Amino acid sequence: MGVGHRSRYVAVIGAGEASVELETLAREVGRRLAEAGAVLLCGGLGGVMAAAARGAREAGGVSIGILPGPDRRGANPFLTFALPTNLGHARNMIIAHAADALIAVGGSYGTISEAAIGLKLGKLVLALAVDWHLPGLRRVESPAAAVQAALGLIPD
Repeated sequence: MGVGHRSRYVAVIGAGEASVELETLAREVGRRLAEAGAVLLCGGLGGVMAAAARGAREAGGVSIGILPGPDRRGANPFLTFALPTNLGHARNMIIAHAADALIAVGGSYGTISEAAIGLKLGKLVLALAVDWHLPGLRRVESPAAAVQAALGLIPD
């Protein structure tokens, strides 16, 4: 599947420093998204973002990192494309706007901000292994359930 306008773009959001458990979940989410032909969006740094991009790469998929800094030096090595913004946390707005759906894997304040923006925009936001709540957030129990929900509810 190409990266044209008909591709599904799903953001995987989460902490830049994550536990092995969260990284394992994110890697599987990334792999499953790639296998389904979706384009993975993320913040482009480490932790959950790197793990998801790694899973996508291993499955032959495409991942795009929307970086907070002015250059690509901080990008994780698994990204297909790294886009520096020099916007800091404001890049969360770009991620939420560009995604058709968002999957949060753990995370804290930065992840919550992305999820809240996504929800405010009326997007589907799925929560995997999170300990916080936002009205409208949909909890899922596994990477498979997260990807199925994200892709099942995105119109072609």
